[in-house]
Amino acid sequence: MSPVITVQGIVTRFGTRTIHDDVNLHIDKNEIYGILGESGSGKSVLMKEMIMLLEPNEGKISILGKSLNQISLQDAQSLRKEWGVLFQFGALFSSLTIAENIEVQLKEYTNLSKKMRTKLVYSKLALVGLEAHVGAMYPSELSGGMIKRAALARALAMEPKLLFLDEPTSGLDPIGARNFDALIVELRDLLNVTVVMITHDLDSIFSIVDRMAVLADKHVVAEGTLENVLQSTHPFVEAFFKNEYTKERLKDRVKHV
Repeated sequence: MSPVITVQGIVTRFGTRTIHDDVNLHIDKNEIYGILGESGSGKSVLMKEMIMLLEPNEGKISILGKSLNQISLQDAQSLRKEWGVLFQFGALFSSLTIAENIEVQLKEYTNLSKKMRTKLVYSKLALVGLEAHVGAMYPSELSGGMIKRAALARALAMEPKLLFLDEPTSGLDPIGARNFDALIVELRDLLNVTVVMITHDLDSIFSIVDRMAVLADKHVVAEGTLENVLQSTHPFVEAFFKNEYTKERLKDRVKHV
Protein backbone atom coordinates (compact mmCIF):
# COMPACT_ATOMS: atom_id res chain seq x y z
CA MET A 1 0.00 0.00 0.00
CA SER A 2 1.41 3.38 -1.03
CA PRO A 3 1.78 6.04 1.68
CA VAL A 4 -0.85 8.79 1.63
CA ILE A 5 1.86 11.36 2.39
CA THR A 6 5.55 11.28 1.47
CA VAL A 7 8.09 13.94 2.39
CA GLN A 8 11.40 13.65 0.56
CA GLY A 9 14.52 15.75 0.94
CA ILE A 10 12.75 18.82 2.31
CA VAL A 11 14.93 21.87 2.88
CA THR A 12 13.36 24.97 4.42
CA ARG A 13 15.12 28.28 4.94
CA PHE A 14 13.97 31.60 6.33
CA GLY A 15 16.62 34.06 5.21
CA THR A 16 19.97 32.69 6.34
CA ARG A 17 18.37 30.35 8.88
CA THR A 18 17.86 26.71 7.87
CA ILE A 19 14.89 25.04 9.57
CA HIS A 20 14.86 21.71 7.72
CA ASP A 21 17.80 20.06 6.02
CA ASP A 22 16.89 16.87 4.12
CA VAL A 23 13.74 15.93 6.05
CA ASN A 24 12.19 12.61 5.02
CA LEU A 25 9.15 10.71 6.30
CA HIS A 26 6.07 8.84 5.13
CA ILE A 27 2.55 8.49 6.50
CA ASP A 28 0.37 5.46 5.82
CA LYS A 29 -3.37 5.32 5.32
CA ASN A 30 -5.60 5.38 8.42
CA GLU A 31 -2.79 5.72 10.93
CA ILE A 32 -2.46 8.37 13.62
CA TYR A 33 0.95 9.85 12.93
CA GLY A 34 2.69 12.12 15.41
CA ILE A 35 5.18 14.86 14.63
CA LEU A 36 7.36 15.57 17.67
CA GLY A 37 10.37 17.73 18.19
CA GLU A 38 12.26 20.27 20.18
CA SER A 39 11.19 23.91 20.17
CA GLY A 40 12.13 25.56 16.88
CA SER A 41 12.56 22.27 15.05
CA GLY A 42 10.00 23.22 12.42
CA LYS A 43 7.08 20.96 13.29
CA SER A 44 4.40 23.52 12.47
CA VAL A 45 6.38 24.71 9.45
CA LEU A 46 6.40 21.16 8.08
CA MET A 47 2.66 20.82 8.58
CA LYS A 48 2.07 24.16 6.84
CA GLU A 49 4.12 22.88 3.91
CA MET A 50 1.95 19.77 3.76
CA ILE A 51 -1.23 21.86 3.60
CA MET A 52 0.25 24.31 1.08
CA LEU A 53 0.43 27.35 3.35
CA LEU A 54 4.21 27.41 2.89
CA GLU A 55 6.50 26.12 0.16
CA PRO A 56 9.84 24.46 0.96
CA ASN A 57 13.02 25.63 -0.75
CA GLU A 58 13.92 22.13 -1.89
CA GLY A 59 12.47 18.64 -1.84
CA LYS A 60 9.16 17.00 -2.67
CA ILE A 61 5.89 16.46 -0.82
CA SER A 62 3.24 14.15 -2.25
CA ILE A 63 -0.26 13.84 -0.80
CA LEU A 64 -2.83 11.29 -1.96
CA GLY A 65 -0.66 10.57 -4.99
CA LYS A 66 -0.34 14.22 -6.06
CA SER A 67 2.95 16.09 -5.96
CA LEU A 68 2.74 19.56 -4.45
CA ASN A 69 5.65 20.72 -6.58
CA GLN A 70 4.29 23.03 -9.27
CA ILE A 71 0.71 21.85 -8.65
CA SER A 72 -1.92 23.68 -10.70
CA LEU A 73 -4.38 26.00 -8.98
CA GLN A 74 -7.25 23.72 -9.96
CA ASP A 75 -5.57 20.60 -8.56
CA ALA A 76 -4.55 22.48 -5.41
CA GLN A 77 -8.13 23.59 -4.80
CA SER A 78 -9.35 20.03 -5.36
CA LEU A 79 -6.72 18.60 -2.99
CA ARG A 80 -7.55 21.07 -0.21
CA LYS A 81 -11.06 19.59 -0.09
CA GLU A 82 -9.49 16.27 0.94
CA TRP A 83 -8.19 17.49 4.30
CA GLY A 84 -9.35 19.27 7.41
CA VAL A 85 -7.13 21.27 9.74
CA LEU A 86 -7.39 21.92 13.47
CA PHE A 87 -5.04 24.74 14.41
CA GLN A 88 -3.58 24.93 17.91
CA PHE A 89 -5.97 27.54 19.29
CA GLY A 90 -8.94 26.61 17.10
CA ALA A 91 -8.69 29.65 14.77
CA LEU A 92 -12.45 30.04 14.73
CA PHE A 93 -13.88 33.23 13.24
CA SER A 94 -14.86 35.26 16.30
CA SER A 95 -17.59 37.19 14.50
CA LEU A 96 -19.40 34.03 13.35
CA THR A 97 -21.46 31.58 15.36
CA ILE A 98 -20.15 28.04 15.71
CA ALA A 99 -22.66 26.83 13.12
CA GLU A 100 -21.56 29.55 10.72
CA ASN A 101 -17.91 28.62 11.29
CA ILE A 102 -18.59 25.00 10.37
CA GLU A 103 -20.63 26.07 7.35
CA VAL A 104 -17.88 28.23 5.79
CA GLN A 105 -16.29 25.49 3.67
CA LEU A 106 -19.67 24.02 2.71
CA LYS A 107 -20.70 27.41 1.32
CA GLU A 108 -17.40 27.90 -0.49
CA TYR A 109 -16.87 24.46 -1.99
CA THR A 110 -20.35 22.96 -2.51
CA ASN A 111 -23.64 23.80 -4.16
CA LEU A 112 -25.70 22.33 -1.34
CA SER A 113 -28.92 24.04 -0.31
CA LYS A 114 -29.08 25.99 2.95
CA LYS A 115 -31.27 23.25 4.44
CA MET A 116 -28.76 20.52 3.59
CA ARG A 117 -25.82 22.61 4.84
CA THR A 118 -27.61 23.14 8.14
CA LYS A 119 -28.25 19.41 8.52
CA LEU A 120 -24.58 18.68 7.89
CA VAL A 121 -23.45 21.36 10.35
CA TYR A 122 -25.48 19.89 13.18
CA SER A 123 -24.45 16.34 12.31
CA LYS A 124 -20.80 17.43 12.66
CA LEU A 125 -21.53 19.03 16.03
CA ALA A 126 -23.05 15.77 17.22
CA LEU A 127 -20.11 13.83 15.81
CA VAL A 128 -17.65 15.70 18.05
CA GLY A 129 -19.88 15.48 21.12
CA LEU A 130 -21.37 18.98 21.15
CA GLU A 131 -25.06 19.64 21.72
CA ALA A 132 -27.13 21.36 19.05
CA HIS A 133 -27.57 24.61 21.01
CA VAL A 134 -23.79 25.21 20.78
CA GLY A 135 -24.30 26.03 17.10
CA ALA A 136 -25.91 29.36 17.99
CA MET A 137 -23.07 30.37 20.34
CA TYR A 138 -19.98 32.41 19.54
CA PRO A 139 -16.38 31.24 20.17
CA SER A 140 -15.99 33.70 23.06
CA GLU A 141 -18.80 31.89 24.88
CA LEU A 142 -17.12 28.48 24.79
CA SER A 143 -14.62 26.77 27.06
CA GLY A 144 -11.23 25.74 25.69
CA GLY A 145 -12.34 22.13 25.27
CA MET A 146 -15.51 23.15 23.45
CA ILE A 147 -13.51 25.41 21.13
CA LYS A 148 -11.29 22.44 20.23
CA ARG A 149 -14.33 20.29 19.48
CA ALA A 150 -16.03 23.05 17.47
CA ALA A 151 -12.86 23.58 15.44
CA LEU A 152 -12.67 19.82 14.88
CA ALA A 153 -16.27 19.83 13.66
CA ARG A 154 -15.30 22.53 11.16
CA ALA A 155 -12.29 20.45 10.05
CA LEU A 156 -14.65 17.54 9.39
CA ALA A 157 -17.19 19.59 7.42
CA MET A 158 -16.07 18.33 4.01
CA GLU A 159 -15.70 14.71 5.15
CA PRO A 160 -11.93 14.75 4.56
CA LYS A 161 -9.57 11.84 4.01
CA LEU A 162 -6.87 13.56 6.08
CA LEU A 163 -6.96 15.40 9.39
CA PHE A 164 -4.11 17.71 10.40
CA LEU A 165 -4.08 18.55 14.11
CA ASP A 166 -1.70 21.08 15.66
CA GLU A 167 -1.25 20.40 19.40
CA PRO A 168 -4.86 19.17 19.76
CA THR A 169 -4.69 18.63 23.54
CA SER A 170 -2.73 21.76 24.49
CA GLY A 171 -4.54 23.95 26.98
CA LEU A 172 -6.89 21.16 28.08
CA ASP A 173 -7.04 19.69 31.57
CA PRO A 174 -5.90 16.03 31.87
CA ILE A 175 -9.43 14.61 31.70
CA GLY A 176 -10.36 16.81 28.76
CA ALA A 177 -7.14 15.88 26.96
CA ARG A 178 -7.75 12.15 27.37
CA ASN A 179 -11.37 12.54 26.22
CA PHE A 180 -10.13 14.41 23.15
CA ASP A 181 -7.63 11.63 22.44
CA ALA A 182 -10.45 9.09 22.62
CA LEU A 183 -12.48 11.23 20.21
CA ILE A 184 -9.61 11.31 17.70
CA VAL A 185 -9.34 7.51 17.72
CA GLU A 186 -13.11 7.13 17.43
CA LEU A 187 -13.25 9.48 14.45
CA ARG A 188 -10.30 7.76 12.76
CA ASP A 189 -12.04 4.41 13.04
CA LEU A 190 -15.52 5.69 12.19
CA LEU A 191 -14.60 7.94 9.27
CA ASN A 192 -11.59 6.00 7.96
CA VAL A 193 -9.36 9.09 8.02
CA THR A 194 -5.61 9.47 8.34
CA VAL A 195 -4.57 11.73 11.22
CA VAL A 196 -1.37 13.80 11.32
CA MET A 197 -0.82 15.51 14.65
CA ILE A 198 1.84 17.74 16.14
CA THR A 199 2.06 16.93 19.82
CA HIS A 200 4.19 17.12 22.95
CA ASP A 201 1.64 15.21 25.01
CA LEU A 202 3.27 12.00 26.27
CA ASP A 203 -0.11 10.50 27.15
CA SER A 204 -1.27 11.00 23.55
CA ILE A 205 1.97 9.55 22.23
CA PHE A 206 1.69 6.46 24.40
CA SER A 207 -2.02 5.88 23.95
CA ILE A 208 -3.12 6.83 20.42
CA VAL A 209 -0.15 7.52 18.12
CA ASP A 210 0.62 4.61 15.77
CA ARG A 211 3.87 5.96 14.34
CA MET A 212 5.80 9.19 14.69
CA ALA A 213 8.68 11.30 13.44
CA VAL A 214 10.98 13.18 15.80
CA LEU A 215 12.48 16.41 14.46
CA ALA A 216 15.76 17.74 15.88
CA ASP A 217 18.93 19.30 14.50
CA LYS A 218 17.04 20.12 11.25
CA HIS A 219 16.45 16.41 10.50
CA VAL A 220 14.12 13.52 11.33
CA VAL A 221 16.28 11.84 13.96
CA ALA A 222 13.86 8.97 14.59
CA GLU A 223 10.77 7.60 12.85
CA GLY A 224 8.49 4.65 13.43
CA THR A 225 6.51 3.11 16.25
CA LEU A 226 7.16 4.13 19.83
CA GLU A 227 9.33 1.06 20.26
CA ASN A 228 11.35 2.05 17.16
CA VAL A 229 11.82 5.60 18.37
CA LEU A 230 12.93 4.49 21.83
CA GLN A 231 15.90 2.75 20.21
CA SER A 232 17.31 6.14 19.18
CA THR A 233 20.26 7.49 21.15
CA HIS A 234 19.79 11.06 19.98
CA PRO A 235 20.03 13.45 22.96
CA PHE A 236 16.58 14.98 22.38
CA VAL A 237 14.91 11.56 22.16
CA GLU A 238 16.64 10.41 25.33
CA ALA A 239 15.72 13.60 27.19
CA PHE A 240 12.10 13.51 25.99
CA PHE A 241 11.35 9.83 26.51
CA LYS A 242 13.84 8.20 28.82
CA ASN A 243 12.60 9.24 32.25
CA GLU A 244 10.65 7.71 35.14
CA TYR A 245 7.28 8.65 33.66
CA THR A 246 8.14 6.88 30.43
CA LYS A 247 9.34 3.77 32.25
CA GLU A 248 6.03 3.51 34.09
CA ARG A 249 4.01 4.01 30.91
CA LEU A 250 6.05 1.32 29.16
CA LYS A 251 5.30 -1.10 31.98
CA ASP A 252 1.58 -0.36 31.59
CA ARG A 253 1.88 -0.75 27.82
CA VAL A 254 3.46 -4.19 28.17
CA LYS A 255 0.73 -5.30 30.61
CA HIS A 256 -2.00 -4.45 28.10
CA VAL A 257 -0.39 -6.13 25.11
